[in-house]
Amino acid sequence: MCGIVGAVLTQGSVLEGLIEGLRVLEYRGYDSAGVALGLEGGVAIRRRAGRIEKLEAALGESPPADSQIGIGHTRWATHGPPTDANAHPHTDGGERLALVHNGIIENHGELRAELEAEGVAFKSDTDTEALAHLLGRELDNGAPTLAEAMRRALSRVHGYYAVAAMRFGEQRELVCARQGPPICVGVTPEGAFLGSDVLALIPHTREIVFLDDGDVCELAPGHLRVTRLDGTEVERASQHVSWEEADAGKGVYPHYMLKEIHEQPDVLARTAFSRIDEERGDVLLGHEELGDGGWSDALLRDVSRVQVAACGTALHAGYIARYLIEGLARVPVDADYASEFRYRDPVLMPDTLALAISQSGETADTLAAQRLAREKGCTPAAICNVAGSTLVRESDAVVLTNAGPEIGVASTKAFVAQVIAAYLLAVRMGRARGVIDQARGLELVRDLRLLRPSLERLLSEEHVSEIQAVAARHVEAKGFLFLGRGINYPVALEGALKLKEISYMHAEGYPAGEMKHGPIALIEPGMSTVVVNSRGGVADKVRSNVEQVRARGGQVICVGSDPESLDLADEAIVVPESSEWLSPVLNVIPLQLLSYEIARLRGCDIDKPRNLAKSVTVE
Repeated sequence: MCGIVGAVLTQGSVLEGLIEGLRVLEYRGYDSAGVALGLEGGVAIRRRAGRIEKLEAALGESPPADSQIGIGHTRWATHGPPTDANAHPHTDGGERLALVHNGIIENHGELRAELEAEGVAFKSDTDTEALAHLLGRELDNGAPTLAEAMRRALSRVHGYYAVAAMRFGEQRELVCARQGPPICVGVTPEGAFLGSDVLALIPHTREIVFLDDGDVCELAPGHLRVTRLDGTEVERASQHVSWEEADAGKGVYPHYMLKEIHEQPDVLARTAFSRIDEERGDVLLGHEELGDGGWSDALLRDVSRVQVAACGTALHAGYIARYLIEGLARVPVDADYASEFRYRDPVLMPDTLALAISQSGETADTLAAQRLAREKGCTPAAICNVAGSTLVRESDAVVLTNAGPEIGVASTKAFVAQVIAAYLLAVRMGRARGVIDQARGLELVRDLRLLRPSLERLLSEEHVSEIQAVAARHVEAKGFLFLGRGINYPVALEGALKLKEISYMHAEGYPAGEMKHGPIALIEPGMSTVVVNSRGGVADKVRSNVEQVRARGGQVICVGSDPESLDLADEAIVVPESSEWLSPVLNVIPLQLLSYEIARLRGCDIDKPRNLAKSVTVE
């Protein structure tokens, strides 16, 4: 998610603290940054596409007057490209207020049309600007405070958001609200502070209030007031953040795994968005630490085959890579367990790209498989999360996933990052080989950019609550069968693996078409079957598997966007629609959460499951 900071002080200038807060949140990734300061008669806004250094340069060229109230933002572009005009903060027509926003306003088109019909002139392509104008309209219509204007405006909004707004009028007003993406606040006698991450607040206070979905918070030095959208005041207790070294990475979450599941919208942004070239309908696979990453057009054109080697979750990402590279770039792909590949004396051709996938870059079997492939004349390549790892150093071409440190032993965000990296590679390979033209490339990269709001929706409080209820109903199941087909077959494998790893329950993943060749014998009352099925070419085939399981008394949990499958199932976990190529990124989120919730109900050690290590560096 994008980064939000805000503060109001009793004395001194707020600007330096805003910039420092934005720097703390740089790890989230962004393509533009901006700040707004409250001044007599309005707001002063400075915003720039690019890094915070460009924003600082703009502030140096045109320094605003000192102010004791302000907000700041780092943005990943969704609605509109990363430009100065689309960067946050945004303001209303009278420039009385400023607003920043994470998430998506789903009905922004309707709101924009309504406001334009009233004579409002928009200056950006963003969905966010519509909310800024709504706030201004509510003030014009008699809202006595910015908080009341916010409550009225948000009653018109459909979507998922974290919002902060400020106004410098007769009194300084700082307000924030949450519906989905996180936002937290803290106050001291000297000031009040807000941020989308606790890291931005701890330089000022360790007593943090974490807002719930539906909260609107008014902030002033030494004071905060939280209400619901209907104006009802509620109490939100603060939590002391002690930040012991062993626990600091968890933030407000009880487990690293849950935190890392919720980081996946950020992971998508960091891994993909800066690499998208919308002008050419292409992607750039390089990284600032690795230059172009070794992915020349000449290399990609000469590849006649791709050999994937990986272990565990990374291999499941490799299976998805097989579907992506074959389906989009039309290059044949084999995918193998690294531990089997290294011992079976594989027959490989010199024009093979040996693609190793690993979170740590230190997995012993994967490294050995990659070295064997190099010995046999293949070009070694990698998808990896650690820039200085052995795998990266020993590969000629690398896609770094930028998932950040993953501490939970059961991989979640690294898997999603690996799938996104494989998608990027498939598009780049297709473009280099002339299989994907510019128009198709543009469609593919835009599909990727639009994926983030759907990820955030899947991680909303409402959706998580639904999965918690499903988990409670199936925690005593005799076992689990996970079924999928096509590009979502590996998602079924990954769902089964996650459940085994952290809950110690028996679970098996199968391609749905193979169910009648043996696994159907397991179906009986008390046996839970998780079916992954999104709209696509094989949706009707998977649908028949749902019917077969139910006919034999099995309980079916359907995950996906295929409406007929969801209607047939005993339990339906609805996933937003996307392109079929990207559906695994969305479908895996409910499976991760389901595994987590079942393990939590069973009292398991979720972050440190028995017998497992995070990085398997021995055979």
